[in-house]
Amino acid sequence: HSHGVITHACILNRRLHLSKSKNTKFNESGQLCVFHLVSSVWSFYILVTEGYLLHPSSLWENYPHSHLRFQVKFFYLTQLAYWLHALPELYFQKVRKEEISRQLQYICLYLLHISAAYLLNLTRVGLVLLFLQYVSELGFHIARLLYFTDESHQKMFDLWAISFVFTRMVTLTLMFLSVGFGLARAENQGLDLEMGNFNTVLIRMTVLLLVCLTQSWLLWKFIRFQLRCWREFRHEQAVRKRTAAKQTLRPLKRDSLAHHENGVLKAENGASPRTKKLKSP
Repeated sequence: HSHGVITHACILNRRLHLSKSKNTKFNESGQLCVFHLVSSVWSFYILVTEGYLLHPSSLWENYPHSHLRFQVKFFYLTQLAYWLHALPELYFQKVRKEEISRQLQYICLYLLHISAAYLLNLTRVGLVLLFLQYVSELGFHIARLLYFTDESHQKMFDLWAISFVFTRMVTLTLMFLSVGFGLARAENQGLDLEMGNFNTVLIRMTVLLLVCLTQSWLLWKFIRFQLRCWREFRHEQAVRKRTAAKQTLRPLKRDSLAHHENGVLKAENGASPRTKKLKSP
């Protein structure tokens, strides 16, 4: 099955005539599209069956949530396994050096947040945040695949931009609501490793700070990306205007009356002009 996917990708890349950097990003988006789609559907199914969507207060009530149902535990272990396998995959795929740092950043961020949610028994709120993140990322990779197949398809990026900002806002709101207020009002304050209780002021503040820093960093990168796109668009518009102006200002000498084709004088309608007969005196 994997050989078939690779073969289709190679054929598609030849048809699209992508550069090496675009080829890498195209293959990356193709793989991540499948992963994010499966993870989005899976996490949404768990949120519905566990009843977290209908009862948002269950995200922080009855903490610690140390006794996990099999489907929740299996989801988290699968997520950790996927992002851990992505690290050696960078070496085997022979990713370019400038791409490695970018990919390492988001792989390590996923590993850090997923393992923190799992180890600190914040699995419920972690599930909601992962679902939102995966849906947003799915939109981005679909937009990028469409853009590489046809560069006129840019509307998907606008939809993704809206969903990206919305995801950041909802993530911060949920974290402050569940960790900042919900757990702060819980009765069982204090560190208890046997019970799996990590509800202390220091841990709560550390978790909130980590999430705030990550979301701020993602927003900063997003704003830089949008500004770069805007600058490139303005530059392209300026180049088009200059070329259009040069074409209009170009003097039309012979083209106004006749066209020269292969050194032969041709009239406007393409017929050779007839020589006038000289009147005899």
